[in-house]
Amino acid sequence: MKSAVKKLLLATSIAAGMGGMFSAPALADSLKSAEIGGSAPTDYYVYDSDGTNTSNNDDKTLKNVQKALGGNTKNPGGNVELAADSEKVGFDFSKNTTLMGQIGGQDITLSSLTYDDWMSKDASGMSFAQRWFDEALIANGFGSLLQIDSFNKFIAYRTGLSMFMNEGGLQRFSDPNISYVNQDSSTGLISIGLAGHFDATDMLMSSLNSTPFGGLVNSFRNGSGPIQASEVVKVTYNGATKFLYSFEATKSGLFEKGDGVSHNGNYEVTLNGVKPTAVPEPSVMLGLLTVAGMVVSQHKMKKA
Repeated sequence: MKSAVKKLLLATSIAAGMGGMFSAPALADSLKSAEIGGSAPTDYYVYDSDGTNTSNNDDKTLKNVQKALGGNTKNPGGNVELAADSEKVGFDFSKNTTLMGQIGGQDITLSSLTYDDWMSKDASGMSFAQRWFDEALIANGFGSLLQIDSFNKFIAYRTGLSMFMNEGGLQRFSDPNISYVNQDSSTGLISIGLAGHFDATDMLMSSLNSTPFGGLVNSFRNGSGPIQASEVVKVTYNGATKFLYSFEATKSGLFEKGDGVSHNGNYEVTLNGVKPTAVPEPSVMLGLLTVAGMVVSQHKMKKA
């Protein structure tokens, strides 16, 4: 009878341990071993967060870089800005700054954009700059400008594109502020937070709105509300490179302390990632080792 009870207890322990192994909820992974590199490896800022404001941390150590990337969708936190001098006079638009690390055991590199990145062409021969600009117009209610069926539309579209590019528009969207890089362990989906302006009207339209053409362009807008557009991040992961960006922001609950405007929007972009290999929780492993020890002890007692 005692032997039967012991066997029952042993079986129950094993079942409980195995059940814990397979039913434990999937946990999100985050970027590990963060490093800064690229052809301009010192051109970055680290922004800390106190829950209300973000502020520039002059101590740009990798420890503080890692700390700034500790946010998530609901609480973006601080961020790391790549190519931070992109909007300054004399910026070398041929160089990039990268954030490198590992996510789910896989290498990942996030980079600012260079002029050559913007000028790269797709299979149809369209440059990334024009494709991104067209998508920005469509997402923000200016889609009719792409249907050039009148002289006014032609003038508005061509003027808008040329002024945006000539007045530093590409540089303004080339310096992504990375808030977090997280991965869902159950699906492999990688989520990247881009801190930006919840209302990006000034970033996208400032050079145009200061001229008479601004009114012409705005006359073709269908809808109202804030114009939204994230900066672009170039991501290399699992042998592929992609440009990721978004035209839909959520309020971050934060404001950059210096200007009171920046970082109040969170633009989340996603990437299908390699599903991490499941590793049993330490508590489960301890339980299994305990069970194994009981089996060995019981076997020895029988021999004695």
